[in-house]
Amino acid sequence: EVQLQASGGGLVQPGGSLRLSCVASGFTIGSWDMSWVRQAPGKEPEWISSIKSDGSTHYSVSVKGRFTISRDNVKNILYLQMNNLEPEDTAVYYCATGDRPIVVINTDHWGRGTLVTVSS
Repeated sequence: EVQLQASGGGLVQPGGSLRLSCVASGFTIGSWDMSWVRQAPGKEPEWISSIKSDGSTHYSVSVKGRFTISRDNVKNILYLQMNNLEPEDTAVYYCATGDRPIVVINTDHWGRGTLVTVSS
């Protein structure tokens, strides 16, 4: 069965770092466009990053320069390295197949999210 399981969230102080992981099963992530989507409490989901099947990476303005998306095609794991975190980054983070714009509404392609809380 196709599954995506995100992990690595938690509580971090402003300026801190976290690395999220997304373990995929039932398909090969290197063959698909993959994205990270986040949803803050009471807000609409926001696409923040994607990595294409050709390896190219893309970022939203809100995270560009602070976050890095990558993948390990051998382990079949998608990563999101998050640096210089701010309170505005507080959200549930989801990994997903596909790319913007449709990925933000195609929730069938999201895995289980992991909560990131940035607070002092």
